[in-house]
Amino acid sequence: MIAAGGADAVNAPCRPDPAEFIRTNMRLAPVPSVPEIRLYTPHPASGLRRLTDPLQGSDADDDTFEADEPEPQPPYWAYVWAGGAVLARQIMDHPQTVAGRRVLDLGAGSGLVGIAAAKAGAREVIAAEIDRNGVAAIGLNAAANDIEITIVDKDITTAPPPPVDLVLAGDVFYGREVALRFIPFLDRCLAAGIEVLVGDPRRNDLPLSRLRLLAEYKVPDFGDAKGAASKPSGVFSFEADNRWR
Repeated sequence: MIAAGGADAVNAPCRPDPAEFIRTNMRLAPVPSVPEIRLYTPHPASGLRRLTDPLQGSDADDDTFEADEPEPQPPYWAYVWAGGAVLARQIMDHPQTVAGRRVLDLGAGSGLVGIAAAKAGAREVIAAEIDRNGVAAIGLNAAANDIEITIVDKDITTAPPPPVDLVLAGDVFYGREVALRFIPFLDRCLAAGIEVLVGDPRRNDLPLSRLRLLAEYKVPDFGDAKGAASKPSGVFSFEADNRWR
């Protein structure tokens, strides 16, 4: 007997449960540039595509998805990006940056930066991430490092800043559209008296005129060719725009 919905419902591909998939198919490993922290890390047999495309490896046609279904998000959360790596390294080397403070990890991805803040003594850490798979990874990575993080699984950039003392923004300027969305939010943070630190390998859309360099580290970046020499990536203070004052 076929259940309600008929054969289409029976044969429809299902997205795996993110937390279970990550636990089963990824490996806990130290972060090369921040070995004090372990993250669930992909390897060649992980099959990450199955988290975003349930048709991967099936015989179903590509048009099985409804036309209005959101485009699957690439698994950016699964990889360590240079901006997050240098922020995490800076925090671990200088724990006074976060000690006793309420911290927001903006666009948290894997949760690396927030985990570093919690390990370094932050009073509270909030991780904001909109990718459902990233949200699952943050929870698992936090537990693997024996720390607690509050996860916000929605876009907070259109709202007033949360009640924090410090915003850590790693790799949020990876495209013009996202940069234009984040800058007004970070300006509202500054107006509310919240300090903002940015980690970035100087991508094209980084607003360098608004940044003051605090430190540099050579770390690998997501997308670098295997064996390529690491380039310096910076930790910056995001500064108020005083051009019109």
